[in-house]
Amino acid sequence: MKISNNIPVEWKISPEPIGYQAALQDMESRVDAIAKEGAPDCVWLLEHPPLYTGGTSAKPSDLLDQRFPVYEAGRGGEYTYHGPGQRVAYIMLNLKKRQQEPDIKKYIWQLEELIIRTLASFGLQGERREGRVGIWIAHGGTESKIAAIGVRVRHWVTYHGISINNTPDLTHFNGIVPCGIQGYGVTSLQALGVNVPMAELDKALMESFPAVFDSSVLA
Repeated sequence: MKISNNIPVEWKISPEPIGYQAALQDMESRVDAIAKEGAPDCVWLLEHPPLYTGGTSAKPSDLLDQRFPVYEAGRGGEYTYHGPGQRVAYIMLNLKKRQQEPDIKKYIWQLEELIIRTLASFGLQGERREGRVGIWIAHGGTESKIAAIGVRVRHWVTYHGISINNTPDLTHFNGIVPCGIQGYGVTSLQALGVNVPMAELDKALMESFPAVFDSSVLA
């Protein structure tokens, strides 16, 4: 199959919080449409009401306080929190059309790069850490997680994706061990003194996307 570096992407933005089960059903329907019917790739930007999701590696002991509904996500990873003020990006891409050899590790690197470039738009230096999933911010002599990553692939079409903490209530993370990683906190753009309307965060994500996913340099 010929690989294209300029594949159209449909961007969807939901103005109201979307329930988790409804979002999961919509994602799975779109993934099937991409894989079987040639529907366009899609990035869906949304927020959820407060909830926890457990990935395929989630440990029951990491659910410390079941204060919000808990859902089995089916994605990789462990427990994470979603809620108001957090931008979730569900990313549904056909890797067979975007990569010479479909490679999930490379795709996760691209998700990390998308977050790093988006944060850089607001003067923040997001960083990778070996053995720690997500994107991290070094500040005040410590490191805190500002963005999470969890993916699943079906028929080489990706779904689930990333979440970036913009203005969430960070105390809501206290009910879990985020992503099973002990000894580190979570942070947000707001907690770091960067006040960004969600629409501006969305714009930065959209502007950062082509350089990561449509560039032959990174292909």
